[in-house]
Amino acid sequence: MSVVAHVDEARAFSPASVGNAAVGFDILGHAIAGVGDTVTVRRIDAPLIRIAAIRGTTVDLPLHAADNTAGAALIAMREALALPFGFELEIDKGIALGSGMGGSAASCVAALVAANALLEAPLPREALYPFALTGEAVASGGRHGDNLGPMLLGGLVLSTAERLVRIPVPAAWHSLLVHPDAVLETRRARAALEGSYALSTFVEQSANLALVLSGCFSGDAALVRAGLRDVLVEPRRAGLIVGFEAARNAALAAGAMGASISGAGPSVFAWFETQAEAQAAQAGVQRAFAEAGFDSQAWVSPLDAPGARLL
Repeated sequence: MSVVAHVDEARAFSPASVGNAAVGFDILGHAIAGVGDTVTVRRIDAPLIRIAAIRGTTVDLPLHAADNTAGAALIAMREALALPFGFELEIDKGIALGSGMGGSAASCVAALVAANALLEAPLPREALYPFALTGEAVASGGRHGDNLGPMLLGGLVLSTAERLVRIPVPAAWHSLLVHPDAVLETRRARAALEGSYALSTFVEQSANLALVLSGCFSGDAALVRAGLRDVLVEPRRAGLIVGFEAARNAALAAGAMGASISGAGPSVFAWFETQAEAQAAQAGVQRAFAEAGFDSQAWVSPLDAPGARLL
């Protein structure tokens, strides 16, 4: 009887993502094609998780596994599956820190996808989600999956505490993501949300979320245009992002269905009905940040962009 040897090393790429998607704070997000993190994972005999290297960042990220999103996620996986072996990982960052593009989540997801490929019986993507939540909590302080869900499954995803729901969107719909050369720490952005909110604001935000989801399922851009406005979080965070209002208005003037803050910021995203419209809007949004004193990078991506993949 022949024995199939297990694989000892795997590499995975996880894309960046737009968290919150304006109307779904902590629960709705979508993947972005063209930028992300890569993690190499090796299976080791020692029953532990260790990080050998982190590249691609000028900021010192934790090498101690329990303090790193990727390391913490693999610790959670190892313990839950009672694995007799461990993992060593190397992280190559492609997403700027504090950018609102899901950088901490991307390292976590890429590590899990690579490690999963090294198991004798790899798990389905959805089964990796609880481990990803544990990893992401190290960076953000909370278990929320708006970045993790789209990274794991691709496209637009509703990510609750216990399940992932992929939301269908027309293939023609595209997003524009513009990242100004600035940093906004997630914890600082979350601190801006402290305090009370009027019940009417929650009702309005719920209505907006319902309109956007209905528009996505039906392919009705008019419904998305009516709902893709953040009345809950954006008003409290906008002041932390220099140039935000001008950037958002430039996207809307170019025909966006809606535009808002990506994740905790300072990046700005907008949805368009076509790739051509998204591409045409890019210069105006970048010009708005330039006039505020910031260089920027931009990506035009299908809303139904692919999720993490093995390399």
